[in-house]
Amino acid sequence: MQPRLVNDPFSDPGLFVDFRFGRRALLFDLGELSPLSTRELLRVSHVFVSHTHMDHFSGFDRLLRLCLHRPGPLHLTGPIGFADRVAAKLNAYTWNLLDEDSVDFVMVVDEFDGRATGRWQFAARTAFGREEVEPPALAPGMVLDEAEFCIEAAVLDHGTPSLAFALQERLRVNVWKQGLDRLALPVGPWLNEAKRAVRRGEPDDHGIAVDAERTIPLGELKRHALRLAAGQRIAYVMDAAAHAENIARAAQLARGADQLFIEAAFANEDAAFAAQRLHLTAGAAAEIARRAGARQVIPLRFSARYLDRPDLIPEQVMRAWREGG
Repeated sequence: MQPRLVNDPFSDPGLFVDFRFGRRALLFDLGELSPLSTRELLRVSHVFVSHTHMDHFSGFDRLLRLCLHRPGPLHLTGPIGFADRVAAKLNAYTWNLLDEDSVDFVMVVDEFDGRATGRWQFAARTAFGREEVEPPALAPGMVLDEAEFCIEAAVLDHGTPSLAFALQERLRVNVWKQGLDRLALPVGPWLNEAKRAVRRGEPDDHGIAVDAERTIPLGELKRHALRLAAGQRIAYVMDAAAHAENIARAAQLARGADQLFIEAAFANEDAAFAAQRLHLTAGAAAEIARRAGARQVIPLRFSARYLDRPDLIPEQVMRAWREGG
């Protein structure tokens, strides 16, 4: 699992999480997406949108255009009212060439308000007509729960609901390439099943199919080519006012994060302006990181007023995070 920012810290926020040996990726926020290749975007299975201000949602059209002829669903999660925003985007286009013979592409849209509150789907075969379906049965605070990882969310105040997210890996299973080479085994999608088998607690004699002709015992893979560790926790905290309730909620969500990607829009000396704009300062971002016990902090979403001082906010965040103030 490899997270990376989509853009530089002065540009639209966004986080791309790639599953190295899988054909899948996750995307947090939908701002400017041009740094991501078509191949990368076509791997995206789920998108988590903090809120629908333009710098977090304007990339929707590009992703839609690329996925339009991709079979299978694209899942999107956002705050209350998110399905209306998706419907408005889709209704801006003419879909007269789509019918029951079109590719079976479906957008599945979830809304979150402390829990999953609604689900709608928009299918290409119905010219993206809106259909309400049963929302997922998830625990409060959860927006996705799978065998390999789960994603939690919290609602923050940005003058509008703004979601923060935390991805928790169940158990980290890393592939050691030298070990694979010694076993004369290739890198490939089959390793995903090996990882799943480890997380399920399968016995060492459980067979893992490498291809149509080869099967290897899970225990042999664990001894030679797989390394186990506690699962990663990655938190993504975007636009939010720097008041006490937001700081407490964000810190709770980001607790124990190995990597905390967090907005720090304004320098500490501009706290009054940050309060007017309902954004975090460098100091507020650092406070969240300290309370959360984050191991690494990656500040982003800097105001353009600091373009001539690109190191100012990172220095303030790191100093306050390490020194406690």
